[in-house]
Amino acid sequence: MRLGAFEINEPLPELRNPHALGMIRPWVDVGSVGSLTLSRLERFLGSKELGRLVRPGEFFDFTRYRPTVKLVQGQREVTIPNSVIRYATTETGPDYLFFHLMEPHANSELYIDSIMQVIEHFKVQRYCRLGAMYDAVPHTRPLLVTGSLGSVPQLKPVSNFKLRRSTYQGPTTIMNLVTERIDGLQIESINFMVHLPQYLQLEEDYAGTSRMIEVLSSIYENIPGDLAPVRRGQRQYRELNSAVERNAELKSLIQQMEAYYDAQADADQAKEQEAAPPAATTLSPEIEQFLNELGQQFDKG
Repeated sequence: MRLGAFEINEPLPELRNPHALGMIRPWVDVGSVGSLTLSRLERFLGSKELGRLVRPGEFFDFTRYRPTVKLVQGQREVTIPNSVIRYATTETGPDYLFFHLMEPHANSELYIDSIMQVIEHFKVQRYCRLGAMYDAVPHTRPLLVTGSLGSVPQLKPVSNFKLRRSTYQGPTTIMNLVTERIDGLQIESINFMVHLPQYLQLEEDYAGTSRMIEVLSSIYENIPGDLAPVRRGQRQYRELNSAVERNAELKSLIQQMEAYYDAQADADQAKEQEAAPPAATTLSPEIEQFLNELGQQFDKG
């Protein structure tokens, strides 16, 4: 069955009040946090492939998203990058759609129309966008998560999770039209962004993945918090400590980030208690510029 540019596998599953969890690669998927989170949820819930683009070359430039080749039983096999949708059913609901999306290079309107056809056909009740960005945060502190929940309640509180709404105006990604179209259909729309240490830049950041799953488990009863790869993430960041000790410049940078992080945490706590905020922490001009540049990059998203 065709839904726009997607070929949907038959027979079609009967989904109960489905919620869609989506990530967009490579945009705001640093550390592969969105990809890793969806993969862990899919394995846990026993997901199956729902469909994929029939001709991904209509939307993607394969000199930028490179195909890969591998040997399978002595034969060369080429894998072409594609946007894939998977699904999982649960006993208590809701059921899930998992959108592994890639940012398009061409025919963006058709691409977005096709995504929306899938969302409308399966009567998606909520769309949740997952992602991660680099920020001036130290690896020695709990990773910050920002996002929006709308009217969606949390089942349990999550530390270092801040609700915020962007006031940015200017150039952005075409994929923001997906959220705009979803809002127009009166579908619930929420999003979560994990902030990762800019100086670390791991290809697969498991500490960031742990934080994302922790936040998701605070709004979904059937997503357990212990699904998060906490120990693996801790090991990754712990291995960095020895490198920091050998690099005086990096050590100084991290110390300034720690001071800034702690000052912001104290200010937030003081605001919650309706008390006067603490004295501001002074950062070097280089760190101030770094923070401003990162803030602009985030707002563009």
